[in-house]
Amino acid sequence: MRLNDLKPADGSRKVAKRRGRGISAGQGKTGGRGLKGQKSRSGGYHKTGFEGGQMPLQRRLPKVGFRSRTQGSTAEVRLHELKRFAGETVDLAALKSADIVPMQASAAKVICSGSLDVEVKLEGIKVTPGAKKAIEAAGGSIA
Repeated sequence: MRLNDLKPADGSRKVAKRRGRGISAGQGKTGGRGLKGQKSRSGGYHKTGFEGGQMPLQRRLPKVGFRSRTQGSTAEVRLHELKRFAGETVDLAALKSADIVPMQASAAKVICSGSLDVEVKLEGIKVTPGAKKAIEAAGGSIA
């Protein structure tokens, strides 16, 4: 085998259509461009989405707001909902078993809503600054 014997595999390279080379070639006269108009001419160009001056579809439709993909993963827990765990250690599994947070939640955060007068110990749960102050004032702790 020599370098001048090398050639691409059969079918790997398509033969280009020779447009505008006469009627017998099958792509003669207009060369597959149809009749008249901007797209039939050499250099004919228009922007993607251009509709001839009519308001384009992407501008006619209303804007749709942002929707977070992580919104439902963190559940909110109110302070007063922790009263049922008096003197216990509270983690995500305990909150799920008590039906305070949904089963699909991957995290929980205690917010300062209501009051807390019992001691609770939190583990692996996020806490807002106001809730942290209230939990520590009631004698609880956060780990």
